[in-house]
Amino acid sequence: MTDSDRADGLPGLVRPRRAEDFDALYTGTPPPWDIGRPQPAFLALAETGAVRGRVLDVGCGTGEHALMAADLGLPVLGVDVAASAVRRAEGKARDRGVSARFLVRDALQMAALGEQFDTVLDCGLFHIFEDDDRVPFVENLRAVTKPDSRYFMLCFSDRQPGDWGPRRITQNEIRASFNVGWHVDSIEPAAIDITIDPKGALGWLVAITRT
Repeated sequence: MTDSDRADGLPGLVRPRRAEDFDALYTGTPPPWDIGRPQPAFLALAETGAVRGRVLDVGCGTGEHALMAADLGLPVLGVDVAASAVRRAEGKARDRGVSARFLVRDALQMAALGEQFDTVLDCGLFHIFEDDDRVPFVENLRAVTKPDSRYFMLCFSDRQPGDWGPRRITQNEIRASFNVGWHVDSIEPAAIDITIDPKGALGWLVAITRT
C-alpha cells in the first residue's frame, strides 16, 4: 500500500488492511509516526509510574514504546503484523543492549499468545481498525489482560482537521467499544508527534482499566 497522491505532499487516508500493506509501510522511508523515540504522552505515563508489571506494546512498530518499558526494567513484549517493523525493533534492542521480546502477530489474534499483561500500550493501532474489527480487537485485548490491568491508547482524534492520515476517533466511539468489562478512566486531548508536521497531530490519550 502506498500513500495517495496529494498536491501538498501529505499522505492520504492510511487504512491498510493486509499484513503486506503494513509491512510495506516500514520499507524505505519511515512512516510519519515512526519518530525514533517514544511519544511524549507515553513517556509522561512512564515517568509517573503508570506503566507497570508485564507490558504488551500492541502494534509496536519499530519498538520505541516497548524499549521505553524495557528501560524501566519491565518485562515487555512488542507485537506487530509488519515483519519489517519487528526486525527493526529487534535491531534497536540489540544496538541499545536492551532486553525486550518482539513477535510478528496480528492484533486481532492476540489470544493465541497465551500470556497476560498488566499494562498494554497502543500507539496508533486502534484508529486504523474498521468498525467490524473493533469487537474482535477488544475481545483479544481482554484475553491478554486480567482484572485491574490497564490499557493506554494514543489515537487520532476527531479534533484533527483535514483529511490526511488515519481515521479520526470520537470519544463516543471509544466509550462504545469499551462499554462492557472495562472502565474508561480518562480521555484527554494529547499531541501525537509526527515527522511531517512540527506541530504534530491532535489525538486522544485514553486510560482504560479492565474490570
